[in-house]
Amino acid sequence: MNTIMRKSMLSVAGLAFAGGVFAGPIAHVANPVDAKPVAVAVQADKPDISKLIPHGTQGDQSRITLNDEQTANVKAIIAATKKAGLPERAAVISIATSLQESKLENLGHLGDMNDHDSLGLFQQRPSSGWGTPEQITDPEYSTTAFLKGLKQVDGWQDMPLTDAAQTVQVSAYPDAYAQWEQQAADLVGQYWNS
Repeated sequence: MNTIMRKSMLSVAGLAFAGGVFAGPIAHVANPVDAKPVAVAVQADKPDISKLIPHGTQGDQSRITLNDEQTANVKAIIAATKKAGLPERAAVISIATSLQESKLENLGHLGDMNDHDSLGLFQQRPSSGWGTPEQITDPEYSTTAFLKGLKQVDGWQDMPLTDAAQTVQVSAYPDAYAQWEQQAADLVGQYWNS
C-alpha cells in the first residue's frame, strides 16, 4: 500500500501517521468560539391530574372568576400545603373547602350575616378551638390548622374530596364541597410549581 493511500485511510479513521510512525488519534482543534451563557426558561411540569382528582369530580361543578386577593389566597394555601410536606391533593381539598366556605376571601366578622363566630378562608370558629380571631384570619395559620385536621382523618388521600373536607369542617352542607373540585384542581395545576 502506498504512503499516500495509507495516510488517507488512517486520516479517515481519525489516526495520524507521521514519518512512518503511528502517532495515535488526531488532535483536532476547532477554532475557539465566543460562547456566552444563555438563559433558558423551563416550564415546570404541571401536577398529574390523576393525583389532583383521583376519583373524578362529583356532580355539577361551580366556578368563579378570582380577583387578586383570592389568587393570593390560593398561593398562600399552596405554600402552606408545601410547607406542611403534603401533596397536591391536600391543596386541592383545601382550596375547594375555602371556595365553599368563603369563596377564597379572608372574611372577618360579618355582623348579622356571620355564621356564629366563623372567620377567615375556612370559616373556622375561635369558640371551636381553631385559634384566635387574629390567627384564623391569617391565611397560612388557617390553612395549617385545616391541614392538621385533614392529616388526622384516616385515609383522607383515598376519600372523595367532599368526604375529606366534611370530616374536618363538620358543615351543615356536607356535599357542597364537591362542586369546587375541578376549579381547585385547575388552580393547583396552575400555581403549584410557580
